[in-house]
Amino acid sequence: MQKRKLGKSNLEVSAMGLGCMGMSFSYGPPKDKQQMISLIHAAIERGITFFDTAEVYGPFINEELVGEALAPYRGKVVIATKFGFDLSGSDTRPGARGVNSQPEHIKQAVEGSLKRLRVESIDLLYQHRVDPNVPIEDVAGAVKGLIQAGKVKHFGLSEAGVKTIRRAHAVQPLTALQNEYSLWWRKPEQEVIPTLEELGIALVAYSPLGKGFLTGTIGENAKFESTDFRSTLPRFTPEALKVNQAVIDLLGRIAKRKNATPAQIALAWLLAQKPWIVPIPGTTKLSRLEENIGAVAIQLTPEDLREIDAATAKIAVQGARYPERLERMTGL
Repeated sequence: MQKRKLGKSNLEVSAMGLGCMGMSFSYGPPKDKQQMISLIHAAIERGITFFDTAEVYGPFINEELVGEALAPYRGKVVIATKFGFDLSGSDTRPGARGVNSQPEHIKQAVEGSLKRLRVESIDLLYQHRVDPNVPIEDVAGAVKGLIQAGKVKHFGLSEAGVKTIRRAHAVQPLTALQNEYSLWWRKPEQEVIPTLEELGIALVAYSPLGKGFLTGTIGENAKFESTDFRSTLPRFTPEALKVNQAVIDLLGRIAKRKNATPAQIALAWLLAQKPWIVPIPGTTKLSRLEENIGAVAIQLTPEDLREIDAATAKIAVQGARYPERLERMTGL
């Protein structure tokens, strides 16, 4: 497995990480715990050293799963987690009770994450969503204090706008920004990616396969259970799925030429964009894990990349990526 450095930091991770959210949360009921532990171990055996979770996934149970699975591998893997949602009360949907990045809340969240992850220090700690009620300088200052106390090693933001990135970075240098980025969502190219390049901050790309769409296995007639959060996403309505198949057709053509799968081409495209971009596709299946890892070995030529750019420029992806309530929390 190839390695990549996250920005200007010395934090080295596998070129492909593993997003663990779907093992416990969002894509239907939680999966069997022992099977997911086995899958995480299989990822390590195949060279993955970068694992992503958050306190809100479950909530809490995904961190517990990751903590148990990675306990035998302390010091050999990098674990990223996130704070920033108000998880008090019984409604635990992400954002249901809004965000909370008050410094005192951050400290409490970190203590909980340390216990669940079974670590003495969190490798990479992200603010999950920007809190408009707390100056980002206060958030960065709280994390800086946690770094000085040895409880956190690296600081990151998720889905933040460029002004917020700059302000946070001035107080406590950011190692990474986690953002949705894929052939299905290229908005970060406009302002975010140039800013990250200027400041020496890595991009950790979540949903690099468009929440499963770019695998080519979700047809226009796909139906989603109410426990699957894609049932609430505008991009997964039947009308949008029908229009958006054009992206899959493009990936399929190139995949055939490269003896690969559409998912592998989508991931190889991301890896080819910048040497400091690390995708974190999630999966609950060993076959998909191996397919995703296979993307690291695929070389897209400059001609391939130009062809993809030219073709995608003509495709207008339909549907917002989040319902309005969640979309309002991004890009602040």
